[in-house]
Amino acid sequence: MAKTWDRELNVLFLCTGNSARSIIAEAILARDGLGKFRAFSAGSMPAGAVNPLTLDVLRTLNHPLENFRSKSWEEFSGPDAPQLDFVFTVCDNAANEVCPVWPGQPMTAHWGVPDPAAVEGNDAVRHAAFFDTYRMLSNRIGLFINLPFDALDRLTLGQRLKAIGTTRDTSSENAA
Repeated sequence: MAKTWDRELNVLFLCTGNSARSIIAEAILARDGLGKFRAFSAGSMPAGAVNPLTLDVLRTLNHPLENFRSKSWEEFSGPDAPQLDFVFTVCDNAANEVCPVWPGQPMTAHWGVPDPAAVEGNDAVRHAAFFDTYRMLSNRIGLFINLPFDALDRLTLGQRLKAIGTTRDTSSENAA
């Protein structure tokens, strides 16, 4: 039986440092899912600051920057935390860690993408890695926000969420 959503759905993106991938995902969903989703991000071992290249990419793509900060996932496991509907890990390290028990049993999936902060090279190479991460996450989030939530039962929705995480993103390979 499908559930009808009567409020904005809360989505948490997790990564280890909460300085690049999870922040980018939060920014994309905050803008593209406006009115239907509320986006959050956190890390298991927060870096303490958002990566400057993350902010450069978001600024270039006209995202507001004032609310981004590197924070612990513990902020989302307490009694005052928003009720989470979905939790997505966007890095392999966070997917393999023991996560807190999320109140309300949100649906979870792993949407791992390569770490742009780990890319070495000149500024152009490093910026390209961050833009590539943005593109991959934007594609996945686009698939997510266009799911027919009201028409899917929980099992089917869970399968679709996991399938989004395994979506092969070939547009960068085709460009080479």
